Amino acid sequence: MPELALAPNPSAPPPSPAAPAPSLRVHPSPGETAAHAKKILLLEDDPAFKEIMSEFLSESGFEVVAVQNGVEGVHQVLAGDFEIILCDMMMPTLPGDMFFRAVERMRPHLCDRFVFMTGHRGNTKVNEFIENVNGTILVKPFHVDDVLELIAFIQVRMRLLAA
Repeated sequence: MPELALAPNPSAPPPSPAAPAPSLRVHPSPGETAAHAKKILLLEDDPAFKEIMSEFLSESGFEVVAVQNGVEGVHQVLAGDFEIILCDMMMPTLPGDMFFRAVERMRPHLCDRFVFMTGHRGNTKVNEFIENVNGTILVKPFHVDDVLELIAFIQVRMRLLAA
């Protein structure tokens, strides 16, 4: 699996030496408490990356349920709802495409909440699947601000679909 680097956006201007380092945090909306934090399901088989992403998302105000494969993900989806599902495409036991198909049968309303993650941009099977389901994709390595932008995009899309 390719090494994943989480780094600040290189196109952003560097902070001035006197200024504190910028913080990428998504804070709950006014009136929203930790008890109402947005739930994210993270499916990732790389333990180090899973831990980094879990910590980052938790510190950004999300409640994170992290699992290492699609089978564990299915159990979580059966147990509850999620605002966002961050799903690695290449996992043992049940890869991302098969996990999506299982969710599609069990809880179809969650399908618009997926963000697929892959380090295999040139993989024809992955590309065809993403295209067929009109999926949202993050290509590894990616920047942490890209994760937050896609989460915000999915949240806005859900609000628009609900209106």
